[in-house]
Parts: sequence; C-alpha cells; structure tokens
Amino acid sequence: MLFESSLSTLSRSGVNARIVYVGNELKDYLFIDLSTYYDVYPGELTIHNIESFLNDQSLLTLPDILLIEADFKGEWIQKVGNIKKNPLLGGMIIVVLSAFVNKEWKRKAISLKVHDYYNYPFPTEDLCERLSFLVKFKLIKPTLTELSGKVDVRYTVPGYKRAFDILASGCALIILSPLFLFVAACIALESRGPVIYKSKRVGTGYKIFDFYKFRSMRTNADKEIALLSSLNQYTDSEKGKSAFVKIKDDPRITKVGKFIRMTSIDELPQLFNVLVGDMSMVGNRPLPLYEAEMLTSNEWTTRFLGPAGLTGLWQISKRGKEDMSERERKKLDNFYANKYSFWLDLKILLKTFPALLQKEKV
Repeated sequence: MLFESSLSTLSRSGVNARIVYVGNELKDYLFIDLSTYYDVYPGELTIHNIESFLNDQSLLTLPDILLIEADFKGEWIQKVGNIKKNPLLGGMIIVVLSAFVNKEWKRKAISLKVHDYYNYPFPTEDLCERLSFLVKFKLIKPTLTELSGKVDVRYTVPGYKRAFDILASGCALIILSPLFLFVAACIALESRGPVIYKSKRVGTGYKIFDFYKFRSMRTNADKEIALLSSLNQYTDSEKGKSAFVKIKDDPRITKVGKFIRMTSIDELPQLFNVLVGDMSMVGNRPLPLYEAEMLTSNEWTTRFLGPAGLTGLWQISKRGKEDMSERERKKLDNFYANKYSFWLDLKILLKTFPALLQKEKV
C-alpha cells in the first residue's frame, strides 16, 4: 500500500511533510502531537517490514521523514545503514528515537549520518520544531537529475554494442533520408506546429535527454493527458494511478499521425538519439519524466541500469495488445536489463520488423 499524502492540509508548523513512524515503544507518546503538525502514516510499521514498505514507494510517494525507534536488539543499525546506502532514499530525513540511554548507539547513529538522535524523555515540541527546521532547510527528495549522477556509473555501454549502434543508425539515416523528407512534408501540410516532436525522456541510469519523434498528435497534446486519464491502458481501477501512460484510441492523434504510429515511422528520428549515444538500437524504452518518477522504487530500478533503446522486448512480445499489464511490461524491462547480449539484441531486431506492421489500437 502506497503512502498517500493529504496535500490540501497544511500543518501548524507551516510545513506539509509526510512522516513514517517505525516502532511501538514511543508511538503513543508522540503520535497525537506528530499528527497535529504533519501527515503521519497510520499503518503499523516495524524494523522488519520498513524496507519492504519503502521499496513499494516511488519518488512521488516516498515519505519526507522517517522516524525509527532504536530496538533493544540493535537491528535498527543495519536497517538505517541499508537505507542510507540506497541513492533513491538519500533525500529522506531520518531521525532515530531511543526509549533508553545508550551512548554507543548514539555514536553509531552519528556515524550513519542520521539527521538527529533523541533519547527519551524529550519534549515533543522540540522534536516537531527540529523536524520542521530539517524539512524547510534540506532538500527532501532527490530529483531525477540527482539520481542520474548517482546511478549512471553502474552501467557502461559495451564496445560492441556502441559500434553496432553507430554503424546501424548512421546507415539507416542515410538510406531513409527521402522518407524523412516525405513524412515531414505530410505532417506540415496536415496541421500547424513543428514536424519533430521533442520531449524530455529518462534513459540509462536516470539520464535525462531530448527525445525525438515525428509529431503524430495535434499541438499541445501533452496538456490534455490529465483529461484522458480514464482511457489509460495501464490504469488499475483498484490501485488507482499507474506508472505508465498509454491512451486507448487516443483522440489527439492526427490522420497522418495514425498511419506513422501504426507503422512506427514516427519513431525513426530516434536514430539521431542512437547515433549521438543517448540510447541504443535495442534496450528498454526511455520514459517520460512523469512515468520515470513512478518507477524509482527498488523493485523496478533495474530497468534503468540497462541500455535504453529504440526497440526492445516490450515491442516484440506485447506491443499493441490490450491485455498487457503494467507489471508484465516492467518484468520485461527488468529481464532485458539483466540478460541482454549480442544474440538477444539480434533476435529482438529481427522480430521488430514484423511487429512494426501489426495493428496498434493502444
């Protein structure tokens, strides 16, 4: 269950922060005052399930503050250490609370670089004032740009893959240049606006880059996404908002756009992205920022630690099928990031061409 925030409620401290509380020894003592000032997650969380809870969150739903009690067995030390090592959780404010005095544990908390450590008894007003200060003067959550700097070092494009990308994309751009000119003319004649649609996408290691496509929708179509959320292929009526957005029978698509989408001609300008190294010929599709922000939980970060690509497993196995779930797509992305090879890339490329001609309604 994701931790939801009541964004319309401002605390008396002037800070609208979300808190997750771990432990039971001091919870009754603190809960009423904390709830007065902040959004406090109402569920029961323990040392044993806190990592699982955080792994289920996205960049948009992570708590701002983690209050964690020091348990008698000292298991909190390892848990806090694991959390601090995770770059996706690095922006969380962590405060350790102890029901008893232990000087060694306080030194351990300092070495873990938690934001504060409190021994009981202490005034709840002091704790709330300290939390408000930390929230106001500290960057609470990492942005995708910050994650790029922290995660990108874990993946380097193999030499054989980069050489193939340059050769394949360069030759394709030369051969397809007459088609590029023809499609550009058709788009310009049908509707006003730029021929090439440029958007920010998130690729390998959360790297953000300009992503190119032939424009297949009317101008300013991005502003209509919220109005069309009920048509999203991936929306789950029980779970609510989905990470991926794919509109069924999208009314924003132009007549020319419908044809170039059905044949995937609209994707051809991404050959420039491949040539300059933003992405590869084969890999996981780079995602729009609003989708990538929903996929920063531990369970799905693997997809960003492999190459971003023009085509991939999703395109050849499930593309255009209405029964494809969000979880299936994420599993395919994670599988490729872990198992990609020259032969798998070649197999995907060979299967991509028939997939381009299949009728796509979604």
